Amino acid sequence: MANLMDRAEGAVELALAAGAQGAWASASSSREVEFTSRDGALEKVQENTSRSLSVQLYVDGRFSTHSTTSLQPERLKSFIGEAVALTRALQPDEHRELPDPALFAGRSSVDLQIADAGIDSFSNEQRDVWLKAMDAEARADDRVISATGYVSTSRGEGAAVSSNGFEGTWGGTSVWLGAEVTVRDEGDARPEGGLWLGGRRLDQLQDPALIAKEALKRATERLGTTKGPTTATTMVVDPQIAGRLLGRLLGAANARSIAQGRSVYADKIGQSLFPSILTVTDEPLLPGGLASRHFDGEGIAAKTLPIITAGVLENVWVDTYYGKKAGLTPTSGGRSNLLVKPGVDKGLSELIRDVGEGVYVTSWLGGNADGTTGDFSFGLRGHMIEGGEIGRPVGEMNVTGNLLDLFGRLAVVGNDPWPYRSTQVPTLVFDGVQFSGA
Repeated sequence: MANLMDRAEGAVELALAAGAQGAWASASSSREVEFTSRDGALEKVQENTSRSLSVQLYVDGRFSTHSTTSLQPERLKSFIGEAVALTRALQPDEHRELPDPALFAGRSSVDLQIADAGIDSFSNEQRDVWLKAMDAEARADDRVISATGYVSTSRGEGAAVSSNGFEGTWGGTSVWLGAEVTVRDEGDARPEGGLWLGGRRLDQLQDPALIAKEALKRATERLGTTKGPTTATTMVVDPQIAGRLLGRLLGAANARSIAQGRSVYADKIGQSLFPSILTVTDEPLLPGGLASRHFDGEGIAAKTLPIITAGVLENVWVDTYYGKKAGLTPTSGGRSNLLVKPGVDKGLSELIRDVGEGVYVTSWLGGNADGTTGDFSFGLRGHMIEGGEIGRPVGEMNVTGNLLDLFGRLAVVGNDPWPYRSTQVPTLVFDGVQFSGA
């Protein structure tokens, strides 16, 4: 880490010596090891190591950013000198300047619990043991055509320095396990199922065998899939995929989209847009969170940021550059851990029982959303809800409409947020959703 800090500090000094009025430099390194097996045989072993340095330059009212993987002092001197000269040839941009140092203040020192020393000593033999355990469970059915297992571990660290007083370091680990299964159905149908779990630490994960068992279960549950109906009914969204829907809802809730005239939220900050049961918080200081951090990419000190509180849009993500353009006060340049506050004391199975009839969505299959209007159309697959139970599997369905209107129909938020993502959302239940199918 000390070496990375030295490189970042040196890059800033070189930029100023070359004539830049301001500079921001960050140096980072990472290592990732990935094992993949297919049908009981090791298929791929891959190790990636990298290091890089990026520098942002502020020269005579102009701005540019550059990156290199060569961190030798003499090479850096030439690289940065040329970068400063190139920056002088660009058009001026009055909105580009280093963040106000006041935004660096108040940085938390809380232990984020995002680094696990055990990952550094995690052996290839143990990776192979995990893959074999997943394979044994994934192929425990005569209808299995193929099964794939995946184990990945990584560590990354970095340091950043600015010419106006910022210094900071970061570092963390991650581990991901996954299993995918394809089974044989009637005709040419080959339903698939899978499960991927990730965490910062080894103790955050489930037993690999249980992951593969669940992947097989999901594949066999797709047997006999038919095209779903065209109907308007209740929609229950599985917590494992609800984060993607929330991500689409908030995709344009940022200063960049607002400044460019591409956000449905341009004039809606402070308004009540959704039912009072919806509360969404950006929480960068979540212990063990996949997106936890002490500061963002601009050095803005990490703080809890309420996005939606009891249905009211309180904040959007505002970086310094587009904040100036949009006339908004900086909050943070981008999302960290996005948490939806749990609602009723019920999980998925109980909520399906309460719903009685409807569509249970287990996967989103492509689609698009317009950040300017909120209009969307998503493909999906899942199950019909029949008599309060998960019924026949369905696919070849679409749900269309407007995201603000859809979340205006939010009827219930469950108590079972999915913990293996940076966006953690419980089961969501929506009333009167329009589906198109057969």
